[in-house]
Amino acid sequence: MPEIINSHQDLLSEIEATQTEPGKAAFWWLGQHTFVVKAGQIVLYIDPFFAAWESRNTPPLLNFEEGKLANYTLVTHTHGDHLCPETLSAMKDASPNCHFICPKSEVHRLVDEAGIPESRITSMRGDDVFTDETLKVTAIPAKHETFDFTEENGYPFLGYVIEINGVKIYHAGDTIFYDGMLARLQKCTPLDVAFLPINGRSAEQWSRNLMGNMTYQEAVEVAGELKVGLAVPTHYDMFIGNQEDPQKFVNYLKFRYPNTPAWVGGLGKQVLFG
Repeated sequence: MPEIINSHQDLLSEIEATQTEPGKAAFWWLGQHTFVVKAGQIVLYIDPFFAAWESRNTPPLLNFEEGKLANYTLVTHTHGDHLCPETLSAMKDASPNCHFICPKSEVHRLVDEAGIPESRITSMRGDDVFTDETLKVTAIPAKHETFDFTEENGYPFLGYVIEINGVKIYHAGDTIFYDGMLARLQKCTPLDVAFLPINGRSAEQWSRNLMGNMTYQEAVEVAGELKVGLAVPTHYDMFIGNQEDPQKFVNYLKFRYPNTPAWVGGLGKQVLFG
C-alpha cells in the first residue's frame, strides 16, 4: 500500500495554502484514480471517492464533509470508485460554488442520486469541449474494454484534457489503449502531466466483473509517444486482485523513453509541475 503522506485537515490546509504562478500547478493523488489539482486559485477534484468501502486497501484521505475548496469536479464514468453519489452529494454542500462535469449518460445519477441541481452540471459526449473564463476541458473518449457509444449520450467512459493557468493535464479515466487514441491526444499537446491507469486486464478480471485498463507497457507508450512533461501511473493500489506494481511502469518508461520523467509517490503528497 502506498504511504499516506497527508490527509484530512492537514491535506485541506495544504491545498488551500498552495499558490502557483502562471504556467505551474500542483496535484495530490488520493488513491485509485482520485486527484486534486490546484492551478492558480482554482481547485479541481477528479473522480473523488471518499466512501469507506470495506474492500478498500487504501483508506479515504478525506471524509465526506471534507470535500471542500472545489471549484470544479470532474467525473469520468459510472463505476462506484469514480462516480460515488455519497461523495458527490457531500461535495455539493461542502463546496457550494463547485461546478460538476460528467459524461452525458451520468447526468441523471448526479441529479437523482447525489441531488446536484442540473444548473451546476455540464455534460459531455466525447470529442467535445467545455470552455469558460477559467478553464478548457476536452473530453477524450475512453474505451473501458468497450466504447458503449450511443447516439443519444455519446461515450459513457471519458478522459479529460484540462487546460488551466497555462498548464495541460490529461486524466485518462479508465481506458485501454485503442486506435485513434494518440491522434486525439496529439491535438492537445504538449501535455504537462498525464494520469494513466496501469492495472491491466485479463479473463480472470472479467470473470469478477472487473473491466480492464491499459497495461503498464501500454501506458508507457502513451506517455512516451506524447512526450508528456510528467507521467503518473495510477489505478493500481486500492483493491486486492486489481493491482499492479508501479515500479514496472517506471522501469519500462526509463528503458523505452528515458527523457520522459515519471512520478510515483505517497498518498496526499504535493507534487508541483509545469
